[in-house]
Amino acid sequence: MKFSELVLKNRSYRRFAQNKAIEYREIEHLIDIARITTSGRNLQPLKYKIVNDPEGCGNIFPLLVWAGYLKDWDGPAEEERPSAYIIMCSDSNITLADTKYDQGISAQTILLGAVDKGFGGCIIATFDKTGLTKCLHLTGNLNPVLVIALGYPKENIVLTEADGSSIEYYRDNEGNHYVPKRTLKDILIK
Repeated sequence: MKFSELVLKNRSYRRFAQNKAIEYREIEHLIDIARITTSGRNLQPLKYKIVNDPEGCGNIFPLLVWAGYLKDWDGPAEEERPSAYIIMCSDSNITLADTKYDQGISAQTILLGAVDKGFGGCIIATFDKTGLTKCLHLTGNLNPVLVIALGYPKENIVLTEADGSSIEYYRDNEGNHYVPKRTLKDILIK
């Protein structure tokens, strides 16, 4: 698959074929790819927890906030939830500095790798940090910064051109998920 196709297929999927498992080794491979990406000052402060068992996924799901623009949607239904999660943590024993750039590079790399393997995901930054820390028995130096939900996509995502200033994603009556994107003309500075 060409890189541009990989990027086009890499969407924020929020509905999955929950009963279709993702093997631990496949998730581990995604993290191994992310491990070798660039890192500010080469500190490599990110650590990862893989959860791919139904009970563990069930414990994590209620701690997450899904799709902020979809005000009347509480997240995927029981049969459409992720079959795995990667919890990305910043290790304060390595740095206390902001790791958001490393997080973005790593998360995007993981999702591109997921698409290449035939599944997809969603980066979630809004979650109950205290609850997640307790649920996963994380030590004090591990601060959860992102949750990456993974699964086999079960939704149709359509990219559209943003008209005016609205970039809020939305769903139609058939459940198709529309994502307005600014045009190239709108983002290039002359």
